[in-house]
Parts: sequence; C-alpha cells; structure tokens
Amino acid sequence: MPSADESFQSPVGAIGRITVGIPPDGPGEVLVAVRGGSETYAAWSRTDTTLARDTRVVVIDSISARSVIVEPLPS
Repeated sequence: MPSADESFQSPVGAIGRITVGIPPDGPGEVLVAVRGGSETYAAWSRTDTTLARDTRVVVIDSISARSVIVEPLPS
C-alpha cells in the first residue's frame, strides 16, 4: 500500500503573520500555519514597501524549503 509523504507541505496559499518586519531590501520572518502546527519561514515581500510586525500576509511563492515570498492580505 503506497503511503503519502507528508514531511513537506507547501506553505503557498497559507495565511501568516509577520514576526520580524520585512524591509524593502531584505528578509524578515513570517509565522505560518502548516502541517497541523505553526512554522516560521524567512520571508521576502513582493512589494517594495516595509511590512511591519503583526501584518497578516498570504504566502504567494516558495523560494526554498524555509524561505517564502509574501504579500499583505487585502483589507
């Protein structure tokens, strides 16, 4: 019987919250609900503006297993 490997589940499409502000030219950190828990990822903003701590975002792309690109949730 084949078994599904659930060790990796893409965070793309998940809602998160910025835990370390994201400057326009570098990474910050986002806490995202995945795999039945919460995990932090290095995060870059899709926009050229700073994203402040506690901003709610959506993950729009995955750069690597621990790095993502986010954008603010629409108001």
